[in-house]
Parts: sequence; structure tokens; C-alpha cells
Amino acid sequence: MKTILRTLLPIMALVLAAPMTPALARPAAAHSGAAHVGPAHVGPAHSGAVHPVSGLPVIPLRVRGHAFRVEIARTDAEQQRGLMYRTIMGANEGMLFPEALPRRVAFWMRNTVLPLDIVFIGTDRRILNIVSAIPYDETPLPSAGPVSAVLELNAGRTRQLRIRPGDKVIW
Repeated sequence: MKTILRTLLPIMALVLAAPMTPALARPAAAHSGAAHVGPAHVGPAHSGAVHPVSGLPVIPLRVRGHAFRVEIARTDAEQQRGLMYRTIMGANEGMLFPEALPRRVAFWMRNTVLPLDIVFIGTDRRILNIVSAIPYDETPLPSAGPVSAVLELNAGRTRQLRIRPGDKVIW
């Protein structure tokens, strides 16, 4: 695995050096054998709410009975930008990255200022794993299996709310 990462990291740096480099480390999926399919359509049309900073649609999302308002990063460009350069996010806010087809993914924190909890959501909409992400760290943080979506929340929020693997995510 380390050899593969050492080989891929220089390539990733060249390919992803553009200003819109993803918080979602798409090349990490390549070492798992998965091909990138792209973002998914998320359910019915959103309610019309739009985030004032990103301009992305905002939808309600619930975990363990706790309500969040999350931005949906649906397109490749939106997913590549993610929460990069964001300096503030409300306690009950987050960002959802849906996938068109389930696949293993890995996230990194390039140009991401906020520390985050990255919540990997399986095809049954239950949490597979949660990782703590450190600002600016480009170490790939992988999902424990194929995901249908990934949720980013403020660091420590999952611990505060006792959110854990196996919990159902509703959106």
C-alpha cells in the first residue's frame, strides 16, 4: 500500500495541482481498483435553500435524531471544491458528497482550513466509518467499504452527538 501511495502521490500532485484541487482525493480510488463514476443526483429537487457562501443547495439531514442542514456537492466541480478555503461552518452544518455508484473513496484535506469529521456512508445509508481530518493534511483517508455518500462535519461533532458506525443517515 505504501509503495502504491508513494507512486501515486507525485502523479496526484501533478494532475491535481489546479486551484480547484479536490478535498475528495479521486486518485486514491484508483489504487482500490474502482473507477470514478462521479457524483449522484440526490433525491427530489432541493427545497430552494442555498448556502450563502458556496451557493450550493442546502437540504435537511438527520443522524441519531439530530438535525443538520447540509450543502450538497453534486457535480465534479462542486465536489472538487468541497469545503476548501472555508474558515467557518455552523455546528449543525455540513457538506454531503453523493456518489452515482457505490465505490471505495478516500478524502484528503488539501487547502481545507477547518478540521473535520469525515463520515463515510454505505449503500444502506448507514455509517461505515468516521475519520478525523487535520487541516491541510494530504494523507488519503479511506472509506471502510463502498460508499453511496460522504458527509463532512465540524471536527468533534460526531463524538459530541455520539454518532458512530452503524447509525442511519437520513436525507
